[in-house]
Amino acid sequence: MKKLIFAVIVLSIGYFTIAKAEDKTVTPQEFVESVASVPGKVGNHITNEWEDIKAYQAKSWADSKAQLQRLLSKFSKKDD
Repeated sequence: MKKLIFAVIVLSIGYFTIAKAEDKTVTPQEFVESVASVPGKVGNHITNEWEDIKAYQAKSWADSKAQLQRLLSKFSKKDD
């Protein structure tokens, strides 16, 4: 009896966790619109990535310059 209840519980959990496929149809108009929007999306992505890279490089160069200045100040001769 315990095995039967356990089997029912396992099967019911398995049934409820199975992903159900959606039956969505794509019209030719939707397909054309999605294909036509690809160049714009790619261009926007590249532009955004370029801006992110420029911002990162500016911050990285500023950090490197500050590190170099700290290193040079440690080795510079001080007239005391």
